[in-house]
Amino acid sequence: MLDNALKEQVKSIFANLSSSYIFDVYVSDDHESRDELIGLLEETASCSDKIQVRLNQGNGLKFYLLKDGEKAGVTFRMVPNGHEFSTLLLAVLNYDGKGKNIPDAFIRSRVKALKGEIHLTTYVSLTCTNCPDVAQAFNLMSFINPDIKHEIVDGAINQSEVENLKIQGVPAVFAGKDLIHSGKASFGELLDKLEAKYGRDELLNQNNERQEYDVLVIGGGPAGASAAIYSARKGLKVAILAERVGGQVKETVGIENLISVPETTGEKLANDLKIHLQAYSIDIFENRTVEKVEREGKDKVVHVKGGEIYVTPALIVATGASWRRLQVAGESEYIGRGVAFCPHCDGPFYKNKQVAVVGGGNSGIEAAIDLAGICSKVTVLEFLEDLKADQVLQEKLKSLPNVEVYTNSQTTELIGNGEKIVGIKVRNRRSGEERTIDIDGVFVQIGLKANSDVVKGLVKTNAIGDIEIDGHCRTNVPGIYAAGDVSTVPYKQIIISMGEGAKAALTAFDDRIRGLPD
Repeated sequence: MLDNALKEQVKSIFANLSSSYIFDVYVSDDHESRDELIGLLEETASCSDKIQVRLNQGNGLKFYLLKDGEKAGVTFRMVPNGHEFSTLLLAVLNYDGKGKNIPDAFIRSRVKALKGEIHLTTYVSLTCTNCPDVAQAFNLMSFINPDIKHEIVDGAINQSEVENLKIQGVPAVFAGKDLIHSGKASFGELLDKLEAKYGRDELLNQNNERQEYDVLVIGGGPAGASAAIYSARKGLKVAILAERVGGQVKETVGIENLISVPETTGEKLANDLKIHLQAYSIDIFENRTVEKVEREGKDKVVHVKGGEIYVTPALIVATGASWRRLQVAGESEYIGRGVAFCPHCDGPFYKNKQVAVVGGGNSGIEAAIDLAGICSKVTVLEFLEDLKADQVLQEKLKSLPNVEVYTNSQTTELIGNGEKIVGIKVRNRRSGEERTIDIDGVFVQIGLKANSDVVKGLVKTNAIGDIEIDGHCRTNVPGIYAAGDVSTVPYKQIIISMGEGAKAALTAFDDRIRGLPD
């Protein structure tokens, strides 16, 4: 299972464990995955004398993590292969206090302040690239707050549960019988959802002091990282507020157009950005949700969910963009039950089924090509008269026998039966004719929307929400700059965002030494 190279890596990862751990396994003798689970855990445990496996007779298949004999709040009902092997390793590291993703004291205080007993179940797929982030976030919360219990379930070996719950997308998170989350999310976003559902006590050690910086960057993607690094190189006191370093980049599987880097992945690039940021004296505040920005003279006051307050004369907004939604009836109600956004994660749920892809740009056509290899039929719906994807992708699409393409098609409604999507209503923009297409799922791929709400009403935005900037990344408000996908800069590309972040930082420094206008 684990080759020698991987075993050496695991030995290195577990070399400095402080406590003793047990993988406490409960599995029936006839379970089809019994030998695979035991083999994987025993090989993993062999990489450290601090870890052992304990076998027990049980029904089904599951195991717990024990630290110094005490049970953690995490249960695995899966064989943690694939992307979830990292979840297993991090569970041990984080429980030992040595994981790389452990949140800072303020975020930990928010987790501790959650009210009541909280029991969560996350259904995952071992091929899903978004699932580990969600599973690992809830594991961390269970280590921080003992009133949180988290169970991770592989849908593939617990198929009856998946069918009974009508799950058609992962990760799918349930609190009891209630679906509270589906799809990708950061630690901060998930914490926000738990606070909204369960409430919280007064925050422990809440910090209401105003923290002051020469430059404050909102957003941790390519533009935000670049802006912070260029500002720090000027010797300024700099901080980043972000949901996560990497931003939208983390959702990109392959990157082949970052000049001088022939090929990389979104995950690797996000990690490289963080490493580069950490090489400078930059305060990185992740898992933050900015609630509002105010002006006090030349200062900008940024209020963060939970009570933190940051003050700066130079604010660089690099909050990027997020996937657009159709904003039609049925969309919100059926997310995770037929409405999906990631073909890589959720495509396998639609094997031999009929799906629609809304959007004819590169992302939409790439999704349709991927899904055509899994689904019995793929229908592509494009709002405009022509597909906008690169010609090479269009030619590939035309070669596929199970794909139909309709242009001038406006999606007006997603139709469900109370449990899942069963159809999509489409209007022909030329003739006005409406029809319903029977489908089992729809993948929404209609581009990006600027994450500019936090400064709307404070700075000028255009009709679609992009922050208006001049050629130096200045907004109409002195001391507020915008960079990357959140701005009106043309072409939403990683390399352009990096350049715009650097430009915003250099402009802010220029304005600082010349003196900001009122």
